[in-house]
Amino acid sequence: MSLRCLIIDDEPLAHEVILNYMEDIPFLENAGQCYRATQALEFLSNNSVDVIFLDIRMPKLNGLDFLRTLQRKPIVIVTSAFEEHALESFELEVCDYLLKPFRFDRMLKAANRALEIYTLKKQALNHPADPIPADTGHQQQISIKVDKKFILILPAEISYLESFGNYVKVWKGDSYLLTARTLGSFEQQLSSDVFIRIHKSYIINKSFLQHLEGNEILLKNGTKLPLGKNYRQPVKQLLK
Repeated sequence: MSLRCLIIDDEPLAHEVILNYMEDIPFLENAGQCYRATQALEFLSNNSVDVIFLDIRMPKLNGLDFLRTLQRKPIVIVTSAFEEHALESFELEVCDYLLKPFRFDRMLKAANRALEIYTLKKQALNHPADPIPADTGHQQQISIKVDKKFILILPAEISYLESFGNYVKVWKGDSYLLTARTLGSFEQQLSSDVFIRIHKSYIINKSFLQHLEGNEILLKNGTKLPLGKNYRQPVKQLLK
């Protein structure tokens, strides 16, 4: 498996650094190079890529405004010399933020993260959750966006939710839906009578909780999840 990559940066040296690092990351493939975001718009209209290495401060159209114009976003790794754009970048659901000058090991970490996201999205599309029966009684379904599709699921079918960078895995049985949302947004949407947060990265369905063992929670399906120190007391109260 290889990820087709597009470099968008107005500095030739930045291209050289990324291309040099890519030679030692076998799953990255150079698909193209653009020195302006406006040039990249034309490139993407005729070519498909999996990953974009994106600078922010460029003439005419900056990287973040360019990103907002894309209807179908590839995985984006920001490469910038200015750290003040990081929060805004992550709000636009970028995969990672590399602060120039960055070393090879830092780019490798970002590339591995991009590969994992790419693989998970492919798996989620190839193995969608089971269809929901038409008669759902009085339970309120929630809508989960997977790429461009919206999938309806009953909260009672969710065993737990797992934060994964700028994505969330919504687990149902042995499969999950990968959606570009925050865990906090799910915590606000889902009923606290049914779900409880047990860790900064996990929310579980109370009906799936079996028992607490040390710093781990065991679910009825055999899954073990970590229990965060700040969430221990509410979980212990629930088990009583």
